[in-house]
Amino acid sequence: MSTSGFDYDIIIAGGGPAGLAAAIYATRARRKTLLLDTMAPGGQMIISHMIENYPAFPKGIPGPELSKLMEDHARAFDTEIRIENVQTIALENRKRIVTTSERSYSCGAVILCSGASPRKLNVPGEQELTGKGVSYCGTCDGMFFRGKKIVVAGGGDAAIDESLFLTKFVTELTVIHRRDQLRAEKILQERAFANSKIHFLWDTIVTKILGSDSVTGVSVKNVKTEEKRELPTQGVFIFIGHIPNTEFVRGLVEMNNLGFVATDHRMATSVPGIFAAGDVRQQTIRQIVTAASEGATAAYYADKYLSEL
Repeated sequence: MSTSGFDYDIIIAGGGPAGLAAAIYATRARRKTLLLDTMAPGGQMIISHMIENYPAFPKGIPGPELSKLMEDHARAFDTEIRIENVQTIALENRKRIVTTSERSYSCGAVILCSGASPRKLNVPGEQELTGKGVSYCGTCDGMFFRGKKIVVAGGGDAAIDESLFLTKFVTELTVIHRRDQLRAEKILQERAFANSKIHFLWDTIVTKILGSDSVTGVSVKNVKTEEKRELPTQGVFIFIGHIPNTEFVRGLVEMNNLGFVATDHRMATSVPGIFAAGDVRQQTIRQIVTAASEGATAAYYADKYLSEL
């Protein structure tokens, strides 16, 4: 039992960089802290083959390794971590009741760090061929496409970073982007343009994924000329953004029209005692370093909130 009479002082929903950083700061403040996640801590870091822009690692660090270091750091200050899916959060006077797939817990403050899931194209063939040539994770599935020709849908950091990784396996890769220039950071663009395996199909969208037992091609359309054609391929990797994992708090806290949680500079939501950090929050640049920063901020102000109860 925490010092405040709750099961825990702070419960953190989500174990990515925001959640792990929040856990470190919360436990260092001597708050009894529980971190809940549906999978091993680390979030999307776990499926990142190499992270090059996190401070203190000038040569980069594999995502799973950074995840483990952050988890070890959180555990070192007695963070309790459980693999349970948070289903609802309810208000009961000063208590916040967090119900998971296993049980319910009471706490004084909650920090939402549930992140976001890959956005889908929602085109014919995508669902049927997921796992049969359609993928949302180059690090997870790249090895299965050794010696093959593939396409990547997207033009942001994730699309280009994953494309560069996938060139380790494939013979040819075509980036399909609905605009005439990339949105990825410049250093990634430079590497992609210099890579002889990567080609670009500008102003174009995927309208259908072809194949029965496996991917055989994609139907594409030029958004400016309306020209349609089919492009043979053996794999389709989709990196077009993310959808926030906020269904379990829909109707509880204020969100924007895309479902991202609204907060103030303290990471406080519209409900006292509930904070949010990382990819689940609106107006963030969605980087590991900013997620960690927001997690630390949320934990700091959650501690202040509890002190004022």
